[in-house]
Amino acid sequence: MKQAAVVIGLGEMGSVFARGLLKLGHPVYPVTRQTDINALAEHIPQPAIVLNAVAEADLHPSLDKLPAAWQNKVALLQNELLPRDWLSHKLENPTVISVWFEKKKGMDSKVLISSPAYGPGAAILVNALATLDIPAHVVPSADDMEYELVRKNVYILTTNIAGLECGGVVDELWNDHQQLAQDVANDVMDIQEWLTGKKVDRDRLMVGFKEGIDGDPQHKCMGRSAPARLKRALELADEARLTVKKLREIYSRSS
Repeated sequence: MKQAAVVIGLGEMGSVFARGLLKLGHPVYPVTRQTDINALAEHIPQPAIVLNAVAEADLHPSLDKLPAAWQNKVALLQNELLPRDWLSHKLENPTVISVWFEKKKGMDSKVLISSPAYGPGAAILVNALATLDIPAHVVPSADDMEYELVRKNVYILTTNIAGLECGGVVDELWNDHQQLAQDVANDVMDIQEWLTGKKVDRDRLMVGFKEGIDGDPQHKCMGRSAPARLKRALELADEARLTVKKLREIYSRSS
């Protein structure tokens, strides 16, 4: 029998991975809000992987409660994720996956592009998704993974925030409102540079952004979380003393 896997948070995304892990042969133990996580860690001190699949807003409170025995097994999949998020919890080498498929209630998973993963448990996640015909791949280095996280952030924040202005789908955003997309993306990349402490390759990121658009041209720009993403981006920009002119213009018109 394969080692047990733990999934923290059984929403739509956590449930997809749980199913893949089960099909791969791992007994899966869920952690819900009612679970005594420390008691479970005593029962399963050495799981194959501990996938933290909670919502973005719940990530840091969840990591605060992570049992010490599981810290070297944790995997993260949240949007807007960057190294500073796990380093603030003294997690040195977690497994990280940038999820490029969508899962909504009552619908099958919808893939945009292959999901990149890195870290000790990356192959487990890639193989679990393969059992569900969801493409994913392991990237060769931590730097490659950081690029992938920034790329996903640029895609999500740009499409969501620009969507507050123009609505529609991502193909329309690129073909009919490309200057808006470029302006928002540049502001987002300013914030990403401050968050990572590194210059980003803007041309490469825009190529990666377009790849995401081409993966699902009819993907809606603006989800329910778009206003919250804009608000969070501006809070970070204020902290960093960044101009982000286009983001502020959109906020002034949408608030």
